[in-house]
Amino acid sequence: MILVFDIGNTETTLGLFDGENLLAHWRIVTDVSRTPDEIGLVLRGLLATVNATLNEVNGSAIASVVPAMTEPTADACRELFRSVPAIIDATSPLPIRLDVIEPLTVGADRIVNTLAASRLFERDTIVVDLGTATTFDCITADGVFLGGVIAPGIRTSAETLFRRTSKLPATELVAPRHVIGRRTEDCIRSGVVFGSADAVDGVVRRIKAEWPTPRVPLVVATGGLAPMVQPYCTEIERLEPDLTLVGLRMAYEIIRGSSAHHS
Repeated sequence: MILVFDIGNTETTLGLFDGENLLAHWRIVTDVSRTPDEIGLVLRGLLATVNATLNEVNGSAIASVVPAMTEPTADACRELFRSVPAIIDATSPLPIRLDVIEPLTVGADRIVNTLAASRLFERDTIVVDLGTATTFDCITADGVFLGGVIAPGIRTSAETLFRRTSKLPATELVAPRHVIGRRTEDCIRSGVVFGSADAVDGVVRRIKAEWPTPRVPLVVATGGLAPMVQPYCTEIERLEPDLTLVGLRMAYEIIRGSSAHHS
């Protein structure tokens, strides 16, 4: 079994794979103050929930956009699993190409999304990743990352609204039944959820209009907030909430396979 980490600015998503089978996944708060020992305690606890032992986990892979969390997490994995984790970044030997002006600045999550999309769908794809930021990754069928769009995330936008407006209450992010809200909370929910869905559709249409090949790209949504927003989007064709975790598993297998081959 292998354990993979998608370390985001707000949350860290973990996936436990047995071969290609995703046995379990969890979301925990990304906390840069955690020491490797504390991360190890968390990992022990999570694995215990599915009766997995430390000895059964023989590898790990990390995609992180939070540098302060990368090394403590890697240290915890070395200690617990007695193996060196695969840390994915723009220099990783993967069968993709970053066709952008500054490839070394491309986030690890976008790199593994590119790998997963090109291998799973085998066609041009726009991956809409709805997390702390909403990112649009433009990927060709043969694994070229063309660039994309980074927009404020849904929760980020909502929290800014609450913080800047003293009379607006912090509201749970769920879609209201009607667009026209008759209570303040429903007005906020309507603006945040429906506004975000329409923003996703609008950006996707603009990307499609600029797409560099005659092929029409598939539009796939992933990320923690994707299940909430996807039902209200007309452009999203597939929901793949675990796409980044699947890409991490693929990256691990490729990197470990190439290192075994070279040794």
